[in-house]
Amino acid sequence: MLFMMIIKASKNSEGANLPDKKLMLAMDEYNDLLDSAGVKVMAKGLQPSSNGLRFSFTTPGEPAIITEGPFENPSTLVAGFFLIDVKSKEEAICWAKKAPDPQGNGEGQIELRQLY
Repeated sequence: MLFMMIIKASKNSEGANLPDKKLMLAMDEYNDLLDSAGVKVMAKGLQPSSNGLRFSFTTPGEPAIITEGPFENPSTLVAGFFLIDVKSKEEAICWAKKAPDPQGNGEGQIELRQLY
């Protein structure tokens, strides 16, 4: 079963601030743990929304409206993800619980979603 752990953005990540060394080390250790268990398919961080584009399909049959970032409300944006292949939802929940706070300072949020 494939699950995505979606890392929500924060004001800090949207400011293009890299995590401190302690958080980078914790994330490296977590990635190593996922690798050694053979469950990690992929894990990546995203650049801030200031480098992104949003395509809004507002009228059926009409071209999308393109908006350049940055976008408001960082907590609704995605800063990165882990894609894991596990045997059950319960196992996915266990892995998500083991993740360090992805933003540090109590700002992190992970959303767990199963892929079709």
